[in-house]
Amino acid sequence: MSTITEGTLLWEPSPTLSDGSELRRYMRWLAERQGRAYDTYAALWEWSVSDLPGFWASLWDFFAIRSATPYTAVLPRAAMPGAEWFPGAQLNYTEHIFRAKRADHPAILFQSETQPLTAIGWDELERQVAAVAAALRELGVRPGDRVVGYLPNTPHAVVALLATASLGAIWSSCSPDFGSPSVIDRFKQIEPKVLFAVDGYRYGGKAHDRRAVVAEIQRALPTLERTVLIPYLDAQSNAAGLERALLWSELLQHDAPLRCEPVPFMHPLWILYSSGTTGLPKPIVHSQGGILLEHFKMLALHHDLKPGDRFFWFTTTGWMMWNYLVSGLLVGATILLYDGSPAYPDLGVLWRFAQETGMTLFGTSAAYIGACMKAGLEPARQYDLSRLRSMGSTGSPLPPEGFVWAYQHVKRDLWLASVSGGTDLCTAFVGGCPLLPVYAGELQCRCLGAAVQAFDEAGRPVIEQVGELVITAPMPSMPIYFWNDPDYRRYRESYFEMYPGVWRHGDWIKITRRGTAVIYGRSDSTINRMGIRMGTSEFYRVVEGVPEVLDSLVIDLEGLGGEPYLALFVVLREGAQLDQELRERIKRTIREALSPRHVPDDIFQIPEVPRTLNGKKLEVPIKKIFMGVPPEKAANPDAMSNPQILSYFVELAQRRRRAQP
Repeated sequence: MSTITEGTLLWEPSPTLSDGSELRRYMRWLAERQGRAYDTYAALWEWSVSDLPGFWASLWDFFAIRSATPYTAVLPRAAMPGAEWFPGAQLNYTEHIFRAKRADHPAILFQSETQPLTAIGWDELERQVAAVAAALRELGVRPGDRVVGYLPNTPHAVVALLATASLGAIWSSCSPDFGSPSVIDRFKQIEPKVLFAVDGYRYGGKAHDRRAVVAEIQRALPTLERTVLIPYLDAQSNAAGLERALLWSELLQHDAPLRCEPVPFMHPLWILYSSGTTGLPKPIVHSQGGILLEHFKMLALHHDLKPGDRFFWFTTTGWMMWNYLVSGLLVGATILLYDGSPAYPDLGVLWRFAQETGMTLFGTSAAYIGACMKAGLEPARQYDLSRLRSMGSTGSPLPPEGFVWAYQHVKRDLWLASVSGGTDLCTAFVGGCPLLPVYAGELQCRCLGAAVQAFDEAGRPVIEQVGELVITAPMPSMPIYFWNDPDYRRYRESYFEMYPGVWRHGDWIKITRRGTAVIYGRSDSTINRMGIRMGTSEFYRVVEGVPEVLDSLVIDLEGLGGEPYLALFVVLREGAQLDQELRERIKRTIREALSPRHVPDDIFQIPEVPRTLNGKKLEVPIKKIFMGVPPEKAANPDAMSNPQILSYFVELAQRRRRAQP
């Protein structure tokens, strides 16, 4: 492993994989049907971002999108924000889901900490979606109405989403591990008509009753007309104590065929939310047609998913990867749902799930891969992963060591795709490609139709330099708007303030000469020491390479207008202590691997790194706390997985201020 560095070649696709891929089939189709012959992925990508109408129209035809009426143009307005896509088209996301149904494999495989592996066939899924849709119609749900879910990652959530979309209503969800203030902050903004909720859930072997929280959410949502309770924690639960509530089983009694309402291409499909670690979360609205085309593209062409594949991503309903996982049904894949802790009863639980389900694509986070590395897991020795073809990683940059661990301890012949995108577009715009090799620490390519560039400080595209990640041309899955933002003010402030007309994503990226990419973390979390800027992911890779260090967080106050001060916080292995010898070794490692400028001014031992509910490190809120911002203004505890740790940082910051002259 010591000889592997960023850019080391680790894997190349076999002729069987590349020639049999959906991407190669699309390239052959382009040549035969449109006379567009591209010999390389790079040439195909260049066309896809320079001829937007031609590219997206080709996907419409290749995936045989069904529309009740023809579109009159592909992209008559290409401005950002405010691009207009496929006017005249009338389609439905759910209709396209069931267009892919098959009898030879299930639609869903589900398992939880308490429920054994269960299969749901396509016909049964369609029956349940049709029943719930008919019930929602009876409850008065119409196109444009909001339906929300306070649900774990279960088939109920998939059914509720698809039923909502079939009506042209708008879906939004939160995981039941969200506290009531966080849920209310999200749902109150969008004024829902119907709430789906569970009575509780189990996580890490512990039961969590949420009925009191559901009642609190009800009281805070004056527009709510009905609540549907799903007895999940206790099969005997009833709706007592909840106003205007009925049980899930009552909805399933409806006997009706599935009717999908055609809606305009730009009609809202679902609302996702920014992380909400400070201030009210931004309600991000995506369109039915935009998500449909984008997810067909990503799942078929970039992940190479086909009917018969078993597609998994470890996620909750509060993260956009859940929506992405559900879209696996579009290409006829079986989606795999797991509800529970990835570390209970041990870190092997998801690998056992992979073995039992015959998983072909294992999607997870860089943090989970790091945890498996630190724990010394060797899945290849312990589990039958013979059907596993590919692995996806997202959430944060995957360092070269994470790549190497996957090839040494998961599978030698593994297509490992580190991908980067976000809630904002509900997709990845830098990711995997079945035609290209995998290099340590690098993302294989810029995705088709995604005009991703690295901009220098003057707003010029650069190669082989770290710059601001920008997207210079519209994509159909960009938000159509934020809810309650009629003049696009919040939308423009979020993405277009730095470069008008160009989407600034807020990450550091380097595009290499061979077309791969490296993500270096959030650009608003930059370490800027004496004019030398560095993404935090580089820092974490070095620090967490020290054997005693399990996890870490770094903040640079200078990056927020404060005085030059770099603080490092480390979580150590059991039994390790941050004594003088370890402090000096950490500093020496940083000095040698990064530079003397990046040696921290202080190193603190902490019990855990503060993270969002989706596992992202809270760098900026901790910076703000150290700059004297009150914790209630710096971070939203209900958007955190471990809010109790904030008090630790408040105390450290106060102690530091008291020590200053």
